[in-house]
Amino acid sequence: MATTFGLDYAWSKPSVSAMQSLNVKFVCRYLSYDTSGKNLTKAEAQALSNAGIWCVVVWETTANRALSGRSGGRDDALSAQHQATACGMPDDRPIYFAVDFDATAAQQDTIHAYIDGAASVLGRDRVGMYAGYGPIRRAFDAGKIAFGWQTYAWSGGKWDARAQIQQYRNGVTVGGADCDYDRAMYSDYGQWKVGESPMALSTEDLENIRKYVWSTDTAPAPTGGNPDNPTWLHVNILRDAYTAAATARDGIKAVAAAVAALGQPDVDESAIVAGVLAGLDPEAFAAAVAEHLGTSQATAVLDALRARLES
Repeated sequence: MATTFGLDYAWSKPSVSAMQSLNVKFVCRYLSYDTSGKNLTKAEAQALSNAGIWCVVVWETTANRALSGRSGGRDDALSAQHQATACGMPDDRPIYFAVDFDATAAQQDTIHAYIDGAASVLGRDRVGMYAGYGPIRRAFDAGKIAFGWQTYAWSGGKWDARAQIQQYRNGVTVGGADCDYDRAMYSDYGQWKVGESPMALSTEDLENIRKYVWSTDTAPAPTGGNPDNPTWLHVNILRDAYTAAATARDGIKAVAAAVAALGQPDVDESAIVAGVLAGLDPEAFAAAVAEHLGTSQATAVLDALRARLES
């Protein structure tokens, strides 16, 4: 499984250049009542965004704050949302809430109440949890969280496959700053840049979807559940389908370019794109095109495709 490399840190902050030298793609940063420099600021978020580094935010005051129950979760979410908005976070992005101790199963109901309080402010689909294996697993099982950031601490070597982020090493020095190593396990792990959500569709994206897949008027509705749930709006179904097809689209463009390079400029790229978005594998498409051109050119086309995809 391909993962995305990131860091988390608090008061001690590495420079952007130090992070770029390690190919850091995202950072997890704090929101809290602390005023001594722990929190993410708009200036920091902008500097990270300018450097192409995504931001993820987590709310943490005291380690066991999640034991404050529903009212604590509601109050924290209100403050977290205000701070995150001030930093430039789009309003469709989640906030993680820290359970930074070895929470027991007997404490889970209280933790769930805290998460319920946060969800009453943000909506369930924007609530995440940072914790060890047990609390993360129980929260996912109960449907309390949409995002999980699991630390290896208190996890006994187990990982919940539903957690979008894994914190797998602590106490690493990056550019003189104390950091932890993280890896994102999914394409959407709650990341954002100032004023930019990676899950939003541009006008060009929507035009391509309408041209090659389906229109927003004919997009299929989800099966089961509540059709009025805003996360199931057609535009979100289109977004998810388009995001999943992004790699395939790149492959298709490579196929068209490879075939054109072999003297076949009349290849209909739009037809190829439409086919792949309908579920056909790009390499299978390349093989089919190559077969049409003749077996002597098949290897050249496929080699050109692989070279472009790997570049």
